[in-house]
Amino acid sequence: MLARLLWQRSKKQVSSGEFVFWLIFWVLVGIAVVTLKWIDEFVRDLGFSGSGIEFLLYVAVVLLFYLVFKVRLRLERIEKQITKLVRSIALKDSEGKR
Repeated sequence: MLARLLWQRSKKQVSSGEFVFWLIFWVLVGIAVVTLKWIDEFVRDLGFSGSGIEFLLYVAVVLLFYLVFKVRLRLERIEKQITKLVRSIALKDSEGKR
């Protein structure tokens, strides 16, 4: 995935912000896989009976819901901006036809 990310960056298919986000994401995923035994012990020390992979799954689900919420808010803001822009253009067109 890192090689593909670097390839897409070289082709300018991802912005700098997206590149940094995905780079950090994949590095953290790699670290989580490598340190899975430590995460198991950490979860056990917290008093939970689940394994580390279950804990990572729960964190991933929470993160996905948060990201969907953020995307929904951004989409709603863009829709409002488009509506305002279309309304403005329609008013200018109607004034020009008078």
